[in-house]
Amino acid sequence: MADNDSVLAAARDWKGARLALATVVSTWGSAPRPRGSHMLVHEDGRFEGSVSGGCVEGEILDTAARVIAGEPFQVKTYGVADDSAWEVGLPCGGQISVMVQPVSAEGFDPELFDRIAEARDAGRALTVTTDLASGHADLRPVETGEVFANRYDPPRRLLIVGAVQIAQSLAALAATLGIETVVIDPRGRFLTEERFPGVTLDDRWPDEAVAAWTPGPSTAVVTLSHDTKIDDPALVAALAADTAYVGALGSRKSHAARRERLTQMGVDADQLDRIDGPVGIDIGAIGPAEIALSIAAAMVGAFHDRR
Repeated sequence: MADNDSVLAAARDWKGARLALATVVSTWGSAPRPRGSHMLVHEDGRFEGSVSGGCVEGEILDTAARVIAGEPFQVKTYGVADDSAWEVGLPCGGQISVMVQPVSAEGFDPELFDRIAEARDAGRALTVTTDLASGHADLRPVETGEVFANRYDPPRRLLIVGAVQIAQSLAALAATLGIETVVIDPRGRFLTEERFPGVTLDDRWPDEAVAAWTPGPSTAVVTLSHDTKIDDPALVAALAADTAYVGALGSRKSHAARRERLTQMGVDADQLDRIDGPVGIDIGAIGPAEIALSIAAAMVGAFHDRR
């Protein structure tokens, strides 16, 4: 999964300017950025995003400037076996190919950024296909020749149920990971801006709140309140959707009891098996911050399908 949120935001802010878009179209070995990673370059030299974590950005910026000035799109390949790899700073043993397109009707049409934003706002993924012979990008699949398809997933989101101390640490960790976070708790004394600065707060009953946030393949739901009246309805709502990760705090004994309660509420065994309980990766965590770290690691693993 390529993180292109900042690039998409820059495309919105720079709309109308002459731009070039650099994209990682293939990787091999220890490449520093995944396929689909973007770097957007402004005509005045500003840029947002990264295609190699700093290894080849300088040369890509030069190529982008020439594309903005009118040169055709290019696909450039860098590998440790090439002299140019060392010259531009890619001595990590990997190989990457980077496509540089003009942001124009002939290359990456500016309207595609609008379509991507609309899909993400609606919680849908959108795939843009580029013909590698012409450099033209389109929403319609290219049926012949060599193509590159880039899927733009909705923003990753974490719904934390229970405004407890662990939730404070977990919300802070999620923020550093660029994951939009919502803390849900109907108890007003727990759910305050002082305890959760800069975090979206939702005081609706958890099942209503979780359903309203329409969880899907880019959403994680974690219940932390230790109050079955709060946690159980939230879990039922999370399991009713295609939620990427569902975790519940508690011991193995309490999780066994939780499974019995949810079974009585009509949740089948296959759905119950989706719950990560006790929540998080077993790292011997002690205290709220370490427990939050174990939960964040499990959640990220689920987002990358590595659980």
